[in-house]
Amino acid sequence: MTGERVTGVLPPSLRTWLGLVAALAALVVVVLGVAYAGAGEPGTVDAWIQPTVEGVRSPWRDVALATDFLGEPVGAAMLVVVTVSGCLLLRRPRAAVLVVAGVATAVGATTLLKPVVGRTIHGDGNLSYPSGHTAFLTALALVVALLTTGRPGLGRTVGMSLVLAAALVAGCAMGWAQVALGAHYPTDVLGGWCTALAVVPATAWLVDRTADRLADRLADRTADAPRRERR
Repeated sequence: MTGERVTGVLPPSLRTWLGLVAALAALVVVVLGVAYAGAGEPGTVDAWIQPTVEGVRSPWRDVALATDFLGEPVGAAMLVVVTVSGCLLLRRPRAAVLVVAGVATAVGATTLLKPVVGRTIHGDGNLSYPSGHTAFLTALALVVALLTTGRPGLGRTVGMSLVLAAALVAGCAMGWAQVALGAHYPTDVLGGWCTALAVVPATAWLVDRTADRLADRLADRTADAPRRERR
C-alpha cells in the first residue's frame, strides 16, 4: 500500500503549478471557443499562420500523414496499448489507468466541445474546434512525462520543465500535421492542446485520490480480518 502511494501519478511537487496551468489552459479553451463559435473560416491568427504551413509536399506531406495516423483510431489504439503494456510491465497499474483515463478524457472533451462551439472547416459537416488529434497526442505525452517526473531525484523545476516540454513537442508535432493537411485551423490546434493541459492534471489527481481511497479500504478490511476470525 505504501509503495503505491509513493508512486502516485501526480507528483506532489507539481500539483500547484499544474493546477495553475490547467486553469489557464481551460480559460484559453473557453475564450477561443466563444471567439470562433459558429465560424466557418479562419480567424486573423489563422490567416497569418495557415498559408505558411498548409499544402506541404512530399516528403513533408508523408511525415504529416504519418503523424496524423497516430491520432486516428488504429494508430491511437496502438500507442495506448504499447504505453499501457509498459506500465504493467513496470508494475504500475495506477499509471496504466491514467494512460487510458487521461487520453479518453482529453479526446472525450474535444468531442463534446465541437458541437457546442460549432466551428467548421471545409463545409458545414466538418466540426473543427478543438482538435481531437492534438488533444490525444498531447495528453499521451503529458501522461508519460508525469510518470517520468514521478521517479525519485527530479526536482520541481526539472519536473515541470519536462512535463511542459513533452506537451509542447507533442502538440506542435500533431498541430503542424493537422494544419499542413488542412484538417484544422491553427487556433483549433491551440484549443486541442489546451484541452489536454486542462484535463490531464485533473484526471491524474482523480486517479490518485480514487486509488488511495481504495487502498485505504483494502487496508482496513485486511486489518479487521484477524479480529473477525478471533470472534
